[in-house]
Amino acid sequence: MDLASTPEHPAPRRRARIVVVGAGPAGLTVANILRAAAVDCVVLETESREFIEQRPRAGFIEEWAVRALEQRGLADRLLAHAQTHGECEFRWAGERHRFPYGELSGNRHFVYPQPLLVTDLVRAYADRAGGDIRFGVRDVELHGIDTDRPAVSYTDPRTGERVRVECDAVAGCDGARGVTRTYLADRATVARHDYGIGWLALLAQAPPSSDCVVFGIHPRGFAAHMARSPEVTRYYLECPPGDDPANWPHERVWSELHARLSVAGAPPLTEGPLIEKRVLDMHNYVVEPMSHGRLYLAGDAAHLAAPIAAKGMNLALHDALLLGDALVAHCTKGDDSALSGYSQACLSRVWQYQEFSQWLSELLHGTSSGDPFRAGTATARLRRILRSPAAAAAFAELYIGQGAGN
Repeated sequence: MDLASTPEHPAPRRRARIVVVGAGPAGLTVANILRAAAVDCVVLETESREFIEQRPRAGFIEEWAVRALEQRGLADRLLAHAQTHGECEFRWAGERHRFPYGELSGNRHFVYPQPLLVTDLVRAYADRAGGDIRFGVRDVELHGIDTDRPAVSYTDPRTGERVRVECDAVAGCDGARGVTRTYLADRATVARHDYGIGWLALLAQAPPSSDCVVFGIHPRGFAAHMARSPEVTRYYLECPPGDDPANWPHERVWSELHARLSVAGAPPLTEGPLIEKRVLDMHNYVVEPMSHGRLYLAGDAAHLAAPIAAKGMNLALHDALLLGDALVAHCTKGDDSALSGYSQACLSRVWQYQEFSQWLSELLHGTSSGDPFRAGTATARLRRILRSPAAAAAFAELYIGQGAGN
C-alpha cells in the first residue's frame, strides 16, 4: 500500500524537478550537472555519507571521462593527485610483455579510487553548491512513472515518517540491487552473460610491485596486480564461482599470487596484510531500453560490466554525462530530444564495452579453462596484439575507451 496517498497516513510532500536515486559516481555526476544549471533536484541515498565515501570500488578512469569531468569543474583533486598509466603488462609463459597502449592511443588511465571521486562529487554538490542530498533513507518507492506526474517516496530515517517527492523525472542510479533497476527490469529486456568463473578480489596493505597493471595468464588461473595508492595494491585471483573467501588464508593467497605473477626479470611481489577479501562471480548484464516513462537508468542500475576490463565506472560516468545534459535540456528549454534518444545513445558504448570485456576475458582465462581449444585461441589473440601493429592499435583504442561509439 502507498501510505503517502492514504488520508489516515498523510505524508510530507515536496516538489523537485528531478529526483536522483543513488549517490554513486553516476547519481552524483547527474546531480552536479543539474545543480550547475540551477535545476532543482534531490538525491536519495540509502547508505550514510561515511559509507559511500569509504566503500572500496573501482579505481581506473579513462582519459575521455576525466576530461569531461574537468570541463565541468569536477576533476580538480583528481588531476592534482591521480597517478596515470599508459602501459600494461602481460605475464605469460614465463615472460613479460609490456604493452604501450598510451603511446598507441594517445590516452591514459587515471588511477583514482572510486571512494575519492565520490567524496569529491559529494563535496561539490552538497558542501559547495548546497545541493539537497538525503542519506540513510529507507523503503524507496516509485510512483506514477508512466504518467506526467511521477513521484518518489521514502521513509525519513530520523522521524520514521513517509516523505513523497513529486517531480518531472527520476534518474535511477542506485546500482545493481536498487529499486529503480528492479522496477525497470520487469518492463524491459535483460540480457545476461555468465562467465562461469570467480575472482577473489583482494586489497593488500602493501606498496605496488609494478608501475602498471599486470595481467598474469597462467594454467593455474588468471591473476592481476593493480595499483590503488602508494600504500595499497589491488590483486585478483581467478577462483571457482561462489568460492568462500575463508578458503583463501594469507599464506595461500600470496603463494598463488607468486606462482601466477612471477616471471623472469620481474621484481618480486611486496607482501602485506590483506585488508579485503571477497569473491566476485563474473557476469555481465544489460537492461534494454535504459528508460521507461519518466524513469532513466544510469550506471550499474542499467548494466553491469565485470571488472575484467575496468569499464564499469567509466560506463556509469558516460551515462551520467548524457543523462545530466538531457535533463537540463528538458528542464530549461523544454527540449526532450536528448531524453528520447538517451537509451540508444548510451547503449552504443555499453555494447562495445561488453563485447570488449568478453573478448578480453577469453584472452585472460582461456589458458586456465582446461579446454585445449580455448587455450589455443587465447594464445592466438595474445600473440596477435603483441606482434601486429594494426591489432595492437585496435586493442589500445578499446582498452582506453576510444572507438566505442558515443
